[in-house]
Amino acid sequence: MKAPCIQSSRPPGSDARRWVWPLRIEDYDRSISLTVAEQRTLARELSETKETKRNARAAPGHLPELQRLVTPINDALAMVDGNCGCSDRVRLILLDHCARQNRTFWGWDSAGWREVIGTSQRSLVSTNSMASGGEREALIAVAYLLQCINDTSCFKGLKRLALAELVFGKEQVAATLKRVTDTVETWGYRGPNKQLMSMVAELLLMNGRPELESLTAEVVKEARNRWCDSVARSALYFQLTRVLTASGLVVDEPKVRDTVDREFIHAAGIANIASEWVVMAEQWNATSTLTARSRRQFRSMILKAGRWMRDQHPETTRADQWTRELAAEYVGAVDRMRVGDYVWKTAGLGDKFGKPISARTKTALLGSIRCFFVDAQEWEWIPRRFDPSRAFATPRSVKSLIGPAPRAIADDLWAKLLWAGLNLTFSDLSLHGSTAGDDLQAIRRSTGGYYPLEMMQALSIVWLFTGLRSDEIVRLRTGCARKEPLAGSLGERCWMLDVPVHKTGTAFTKPIDAVVGEAILAWEKVRPVQPFALDIKTGEQVAFLFSYRAKRIPHDYLNRRLIPMLCRKAGIPAADARGQISSHRARSTIASQLFNAKEPMTLFELQAWLGHRSPVTTQHYVAFTPTKLAKAYSEAQYFQRNLRMMEVLIDRQVIDERSIDQPWRYYDLGHGLCSYEFFDRCPHRMACARCNFYVPKESTQAELIASKTGMIRMLQEIPLTDEERDAIEGDQKAVDRLLQRLESTPTPDGLLRKKR
Repeated sequence: MKAPCIQSSRPPGSDARRWVWPLRIEDYDRSISLTVAEQRTLARELSETKETKRNARAAPGHLPELQRLVTPINDALAMVDGNCGCSDRVRLILLDHCARQNRTFWGWDSAGWREVIGTSQRSLVSTNSMASGGEREALIAVAYLLQCINDTSCFKGLKRLALAELVFGKEQVAATLKRVTDTVETWGYRGPNKQLMSMVAELLLMNGRPELESLTAEVVKEARNRWCDSVARSALYFQLTRVLTASGLVVDEPKVRDTVDREFIHAAGIANIASEWVVMAEQWNATSTLTARSRRQFRSMILKAGRWMRDQHPETTRADQWTRELAAEYVGAVDRMRVGDYVWKTAGLGDKFGKPISARTKTALLGSIRCFFVDAQEWEWIPRRFDPSRAFATPRSVKSLIGPAPRAIADDLWAKLLWAGLNLTFSDLSLHGSTAGDDLQAIRRSTGGYYPLEMMQALSIVWLFTGLRSDEIVRLRTGCARKEPLAGSLGERCWMLDVPVHKTGTAFTKPIDAVVGEAILAWEKVRPVQPFALDIKTGEQVAFLFSYRAKRIPHDYLNRRLIPMLCRKAGIPAADARGQISSHRARSTIASQLFNAKEPMTLFELQAWLGHRSPVTTQHYVAFTPTKLAKAYSEAQYFQRNLRMMEVLIDRQVIDERSIDQPWRYYDLGHGLCSYEFFDRCPHRMACARCNFYVPKESTQAELIASKTGMIRMLQEIPLTDEERDAIEGDQKAVDRLLQRLESTPTPDGLLRKKR
């Protein structure tokens, strides 16, 4: 008998994690055809075994004529059978099928092995009288160890984890699975997941080794293609790829299962557009350095111009055929365009269909085509036949319709949202996602939702108090909140927040309320260790603050989950008269409240706090409250300060007689009359009693002036200086300052006032 071709999987003194294939396959005789002696022996012995139904231990495996077939089967069974006690039945089943097909098992294809193994243990027993139970897993393991099959996905009902343990050994597989479970639990996943363990086992079987480090990117990619049809496996694939990345294996970024037919959408989007125009639009999309989101939006609007061109000027198919006249015609078409015009899909437009597009949409359409032509000319794709900046300029009539329109949330609604965010509890959290196989009710009882409560509290407070964009919130990094000494104070400290690079500028630091810093600190204390992730805006590998289960929260999480949850807790609708309550409306609300506060921030201070590049942008976020406007208007004292009227008496008799040496104009001061002709410019209007031009009303001269029949009464506006206003309003110090200043100023009659 030939010695078994078995090699140790753990050589003495070697690392326990190293594993080698337990069988030396090349040492076996792998001829496909059966010899004449093998055929006769199999036919005789198997026939006698079936007829006498003797014990399987009397099978023909002991005969020397069959040792070429029996030896590799015995070697494989020695590795996997253990306490199953089905080795003899497995040997009989394989030899019986060799006799039926008249070839050795080395030549069976996948279909042949499926015929032997069946779709389940029950089907195996029903089709093979020699099977009684437990043979199916052993048969698959023998086939795998003999390298007759390497694709276990063709077997239905296969327990991959059990097979991996049979092939690689329970200790090896358990050590590998422990690495995976320890890693995912550290990231925040709840306990071991059976389906994830099955996926790991399948990866190990596909690779033929039990170590994670031995996996290759090609094997992982093949597994991903195999699992893409399963929703649960597609979700778990993300966990697995993160673990593999942490182990040093470079794999493709996981993709969420997508049921959208993107090829159909792409074909429908470019239908009825000149192919030359589509090619240049795609070329521009591949060349432009704008962000991915901006490129997608611009590409859609450039294709819309292509549909208009195909409809109105089918003879024009390329960008270099556009003229100044055609550009002007397109600007006019955009100005008269309606919702639903020149789009490939009108579903979902609802009541908006057929209505004129907004001024902002017109500006965006013209801006996209302007950018497209400017770039095409700059990159020398087309000749410079006209200036796109002028040809596609937004009309003044459209620009005039666009201005600051902050959509601040009403104070009463905002106060309720603040209360909801500050009082968030477990019962408020929603289960909007979970790992396949988790007990949803157990999760709700233990944590209240998908994300931990501390994370949701910190996220809510950051949104309600910091005035950040949603992109800035989800891209905050660990350690972003800290205390710093307050300028000009002794020992007083202020919380500061580091804001990452944003769409209009570089990173900056802003002051925040203590409640924000404390909430962030509370979350960082319980935050599970997370792997670094790529910040697509900066290209850096960073530790995101709001990351859980090895994944940063999505950009749209605030609008889709957090804000509706806060609205439900606050008992307010998710939309008001100005539209949906979104993450960006909080930014406008906070800016408006800071600008209208009792001690308000100036526009430039608010610009720095919001991170705007220009104060013009800040004006789009600030809304004056009616109460602030009313108070400012009242304090301005418009009528009292700027419309002070004084009664003037004009003596027509003196004017007619042309008596130059006599006064002809008198200003009624209430307590007397002033005959100085230029009273409105006199510096002593507040101290007239000692001036020679002053005529007291108690005097006879004043009575004579008032009794003249030719006297004309009229009103004249007399502007007052700030000091005079203060004096009128009763400020004694202002009166003293005014009198002190007038001591050195001569009166209209040329005399200096004497000190009292």
